[in-house]
Amino acid sequence: MDRAEAAAEQLFEGALGSPLRNLAAALTFVITVWFIATLGFVAAGWTVSDAFYMVTLTIFSVGYGEVHPLDTPWLRLLDIGTIILGCTGMIVLTGALVQAFAHYQVTRLLGLNRMHHEIERLAGHTIICGLGRIGRQLAAQLHAAKSPFVVIERDADKVAEARTLGYLAIQADAAEEEALKEAGIDRARVLASVLPNDAANVFITLSARSLNAGVEIIARGEAPTTENKLIHAGASKVVMPTHIGAEHIAEQILYPHTDRLLDGSPRLQELRRNLEEFGLEIEVATAAPGGALTGRTVAEAETRGGGAFFVVQIDRPNGAVFPHPPGDFTIETADRVVLVLRGDKVAAGTIFAAPAEPVRVGRNRIR
Repeated sequence: MDRAEAAAEQLFEGALGSPLRNLAAALTFVITVWFIATLGFVAAGWTVSDAFYMVTLTIFSVGYGEVHPLDTPWLRLLDIGTIILGCTGMIVLTGALVQAFAHYQVTRLLGLNRMHHEIERLAGHTIICGLGRIGRQLAAQLHAAKSPFVVIERDADKVAEARTLGYLAIQADAAEEEALKEAGIDRARVLASVLPNDAANVFITLSARSLNAGVEIIARGEAPTTENKLIHAGASKVVMPTHIGAEHIAEQILYPHTDRLLDGSPRLQELRRNLEEFGLEIEVATAAPGGALTGRTVAEAETRGGGAFFVVQIDRPNGAVFPHPPGDFTIETADRVVLVLRGDKVAAGTIFAAPAEPVRVGRNRIR
């Protein structure tokens, strides 16, 4: 809750008390009068249904007539008390309902005005189109990093969820230019279109690029054929979640010992953190029996990699560790080779996993 909403809350509570408390108190009072009056008529010999009906007519001031004659002082006194207390209670209850509706309408309007004002003040922010699985994770990461962003989402429940989390969120169709303008596309630095619909992402990309030629557009693609369409539509980068997921699984297969080795080596953990600042990564490959690089020297392995990696450490199965191995150091079977990667991680791992190429001797090939 921001200052405007808090001020509205204090104004209502200071002048009229808490709307919900007032509503609950009025409702409790009316139900109590209803119950006691009904018991009073039942005590006078009326049936429960007749007593309930009579009290209902009296409290709501309908005036259809008396169910039974009020021919005793007790009945007349009970009816007078029901009229005074019941009608008063209904008036108070109606007022409490109006107060509650007015309170939440005012605070909602103040909240929307605050949100639009904050969006208008943004510059160099990110616009997230879609709050699905990927959109949620992206918003959470940007929120944690205190990086300003605006969410555009059609689903009212998701928009309410986003606002509850403290995000700036607009309920609209991101494919509409007006929605992009409202989110500040002309001042935005990045637009991330992460809807699970390729056609929608292409259309959003086209609209965003036409409204801001300089904005960086990162678009999500599902089908492999969509990548070229998004690039032609104006996307700066295309992210394929299925491709990323498959690549990550491949990395886990090719580098099964990376996490285990790094967890046990503070020096390598520090090295990984430092390398990430330069866009480099560290992985651990295993020299397979009969592998393409098993029995080769470090220099030969790096040459085979074509500059995609270089070797910074070799761990032998017997526990021996060789940091910064020289170029003539031989890679043996089951060695764990610590690599610094500056290219395709999967391609580099594939070199270590590949079988040794046969060597031609005359007309024969030997391994």
